[in-house]
Amino acid sequence: MSDAAQLHSDALVWDQTFPATLTCGSWASHFNALERMKISGYDAISITIAADPDDTMSAISRIAMWRSFVADNPDRYRLLMTADDALSAKADGKVALGFHFQGTTPFGRDIGLVEVFCRLGVRHALMAYNQKNHVGDGCHERTDGGLSRFGLELVAEMQRVGMLVDCTHTGRQTSLDVFEAATAPVIYSHSNAAALKDHQRNIDDEMAKKCAATGGVVGINGIGIFLGDNDSSTDALFRHLDHWVQLIGAQHVGIGLDSVSEPEVLAAVVQAQASKYPVGQDYETSVLHVSTPEQIPELTERMVRAGYAETDIRDILGGNWLRLARDVWKPIP
Repeated sequence: MSDAAQLHSDALVWDQTFPATLTCGSWASHFNALERMKISGYDAISITIAADPDDTMSAISRIAMWRSFVADNPDRYRLLMTADDALSAKADGKVALGFHFQGTTPFGRDIGLVEVFCRLGVRHALMAYNQKNHVGDGCHERTDGGLSRFGLELVAEMQRVGMLVDCTHTGRQTSLDVFEAATAPVIYSHSNAAALKDHQRNIDDEMAKKCAATGGVVGINGIGIFLGDNDSSTDALFRHLDHWVQLIGAQHVGIGLDSVSEPEVLAAVVQAQASKYPVGQDYETSVLHVSTPEQIPELTERMVRAGYAETDIRDILGGNWLRLARDVWKPIP
């Protein structure tokens, strides 16, 4: 086994974004993707349970399904409720599965649901998915308004109960307002560098710095149109990762691969909802290239070749998400 392979095997590997919804593939394809992730050395994975405009009951139903899946496969998976669950899963040869929302519509307008969903395992939620909701504007909205009054309440409640606030897919001013209001680390779970690929879904250097200033982490995204010219190669991943490392430091960079199980399904959904996506942002492509779980060991090798310190590689692969889980997540009563 090479030094890079041994390091990858020893390190905690934590992916903060696996979009396991029907817009990204069938349930069978998602279950198969989890097995591929396990083979590729993953130890902890955050699963997208719901996204804007999903409602409360849809989110509850999917949480019930995934919790049953974990209960039915105790030899392979465990719930990711605490930082120690990730470490225990690795020690036992299992994968810890946690939950998140890509948007805030599952909360409705009920602040009390934040604690309820947190107790069910939802450990982070991004503010808005591309378009406007009750919290603020998304990154593809025609306006760039800031946090609503409800949004300010929601951020405060999420941080009170220990749920990570995520600005991925969120509009610029809304994100700036989040950083100003935050009293705990804020994350971009799966966002690439606009400096390398000028795309509305990517974030500029100022936003990354403001995220890091909260103590947060920026996760790299594996969607080809956000990495480059529909380029989902490991070299493309590394370019964005290295940009963030040089800009904000390795202690603020992580993995949020957004590895879509069936890219053709997502491409068809996007094309069917073309009015929601801006022209000129590469969404019209019918063949969407997406990085795969098997590329994460390659990314480890690429970091080793680039001369990254072993401690930095371990932090990027999962240590930084582990740190935030320890610092932000709170015990479930």
